[in-house]
Amino acid sequence: MELLFLSTFGKAFIPKALRPHLRAFFEKTGRDDIPYEAFGVLFWVATLITYLIYITQVYPVIRGGAFAFFLLTLFAWTGLMLLILSVVVGFGYFFLTLKIYRRTKEMESKLADYLTLVSTSLKGGYSFEKALWSAIKPEFGILAKEIGLVSKKVMTGNDVGDSLNDFAMKYDSPILRRALALIIGELESGGRVVDVIDRVIVDLKKTKALKEEMAASTLTYVIFISALVMFVMPVLFALSFVLFSIITGFVKNISLTALSGPLSVVNGKGGGVDPADYKLFTTMAIVIISSSSAIIVSIIEKGDIRGGIKYIPLFLLTSLTLYFLFLKILTGMFGGIVPGG
Repeated sequence: MELLFLSTFGKAFIPKALRPHLRAFFEKTGRDDIPYEAFGVLFWVATLITYLIYITQVYPVIRGGAFAFFLLTLFAWTGLMLLILSVVVGFGYFFLTLKIYRRTKEMESKLADYLTLVSTSLKGGYSFEKALWSAIKPEFGILAKEIGLVSKKVMTGNDVGDSLNDFAMKYDSPILRRALALIIGELESGGRVVDVIDRVIVDLKKTKALKEEMAASTLTYVIFISALVMFVMPVLFALSFVLFSIITGFVKNISLTALSGPLSVVNGKGGGVDPADYKLFTTMAIVIISSSSAIIVSIIEKGDIRGGIKYIPLFLLTSLTLYFLFLKILTGMFGGIVPGG
């Protein structure tokens, strides 16, 4: 009953014009329908969070005149609600996009093996439709499921070319689209499909081998960037912070009359830089540089940012851990001259 209520509410929450696009998007993730109950839960959770933020943070500030209070409440509530929904939906879209990307890459990696079985069945006298069905094996995973849907469409009276084209257009995969476009074109022209499939298989294997060779040739750059970001950068930033702290400590012990000129920059008074602010700066710099480097490594190795998102937590965790570790070690070594050491 609760799930039915959430599903009904979630369906009312989603505009009708948006539902076909959402259905197509969730089909790429492996779902056959839109999770309306999840949207219902999202709305009520966002409402609860908005209420808590409004009561604890906004209401004490804006309470006052009736009309002004009403307008400020309306704008604050709407803004908070939209912000929370946007953030949650954005994160959800990000992770679902990664899931679609992994599904697409899995199908691309198994397409050549599947087409090999299709070619073998065609050479054994099977019709093209029956060859598609007979080649479906559990080890093909997602590809087997998608081809199963294509075969069911064909069995219910749909044209095999249209069914294959719908499958090809469903995913953003140039490899899949080109391979199926060649097969569909040969089917429509009435030629020997098996010859085209064999050529497609050879091209797919060559493409895969070429990508592996390119990844191997760029391994040196990947290792260099990874070592520089995860090991060298934390040491240099830790050294720079300790050096800055030492200079700051020395300058603070000099009389104020001697602090005219450039040395006043590190005085910590007036326009000076506080060591705590500098530490925050180095930490944020490590976060930005590590994330950017992980993206660069992903592009070099995989050719796509989405293929290497998993590197970002690894780079961040390693570089930040080593930074604070070296910071503690160096501060301990120079504890006598670093302020607060």
